[in-house]
Amino acid sequence: MFRWKLHGNGRTVEPGAVVAPGERLNWGATVAIGLQHVIAMFGATFLVPVLTKFPVSTTLLFSGIGTLLFLLVTKNRLPSYLGSSFAFIAPITAATTMAGTGSALAGIVAVGVLLAVIGVIVQFAGLGWVDKVMPPVVAGAIVALIGFNLAPVAWSNFQLQPLPGTITLVAVILFSVLFRGFLGRISIFLGVIVGYVATVIIQAVSGETLIDFDAVAQAPWVGLPTFQIADFTTPATWSVIAMFLPVVLVLVAENVGHVRGVAAMTDATANRSTGRALIADGVATTLAGTFGGSGTTTYGENIGVMAATRVYSTAVYWVAGLTAIVLSLSPKVGAVFNTIPPGVLGGVTTALYGLIGIIGIKIWVDNRVDFSRPVNQYTGAVALVLAIAGFTMQWGDFQLGAIVLGSVAALLIYHLGNAIARARKTGADDGGPIPAVGPLGGDPS
Repeated sequence: MFRWKLHGNGRTVEPGAVVAPGERLNWGATVAIGLQHVIAMFGATFLVPVLTKFPVSTTLLFSGIGTLLFLLVTKNRLPSYLGSSFAFIAPITAATTMAGTGSALAGIVAVGVLLAVIGVIVQFAGLGWVDKVMPPVVAGAIVALIGFNLAPVAWSNFQLQPLPGTITLVAVILFSVLFRGFLGRISIFLGVIVGYVATVIIQAVSGETLIDFDAVAQAPWVGLPTFQIADFTTPATWSVIAMFLPVVLVLVAENVGHVRGVAAMTDATANRSTGRALIADGVATTLAGTFGGSGTTTYGENIGVMAATRVYSTAVYWVAGLTAIVLSLSPKVGAVFNTIPPGVLGGVTTALYGLIGIIGIKIWVDNRVDFSRPVNQYTGAVALVLAIAGFTMQWGDFQLGAIVLGSVAALLIYHLGNAIARARKTGADDGGPIPAVGPLGGDPS
């Protein structure tokens, strides 16, 4: 498992070639590319615990451990970094308010267990059943509502410090359009840096305390992260867990997309490891949630680094995972990230939460969902309004939040609506993707 074949001369990648998962460059280049993967994942991975008030160091630790577990479970055949998943932000935020951090961690554990179970099923039965239960119109609605449900959270932070928030938001957008390649892909990370520096300058000029550095000065350079055990005993936990289950769909989509991307660039046989990838991410998420970290997922940022470098070696991910673990053992690093002011968070999340919603809409566009059909219209419309408005239903101590209600609504409207429309032959059902009108880029024939 730990024997990588040296690619070519070990220093360069030939034109048109890639460094396969079972290959590596020389160890100097391998370490350098591994550190680049750490930089790529860092912007998003630290942002999730900052937004959810989880310990940054703890999340970073389980991110590194999860990456190493992923490599072991997939038998070193799938290059991937497991970072914090944005899909957990909405349920964690709501669950922490309702029942506390321990219950939120229990929700993360539940997602991890369910994802691992789905991985076992996929390993033996394939992915077809997932597509039938959650076709594109449903999948897109659920992914979109997870992002749009967080809109009030972004506003609540933004309005506390509007100027830093505006500077951060503008910086994120500018970086994404000014730069190509790697710098463009880390525009959120760069935007946070610009917003942070701007806040420091505003504080110096105005004399108003916007950032408190006392905790950074007092934090030791070396120490263990803070751990907290998931709480399954509090009665409210079980209503909280229901809020987390729709996140599984996002994790399945991200993992499957990652595997297919790697297979397209390296070897089609990588698709055979799809089930193992889901199992690995499920185990990593379960472990993180059990001891106080955020749920994990395969990272698009790192896919971008692989595409840019053409190095798909799993050896670089061992370097990245081990580096993340080392960084997590510095409480001072975590303290620095905890000083990020609310205005900066408000600015970056205005873009980030919206982007999560746009990913769901992209699923509709990519699959050419026919929104002239009433079933598809109401599947998306009702789910999104429930999420954006923050609908809730409560029976005693048991409460269902907007994410659960929106997801259930999407599933029920789609499947029951299709059954009724087809039985009545009204034409309101989902007729499938809209067929292409003509040749791509040309006039209809």
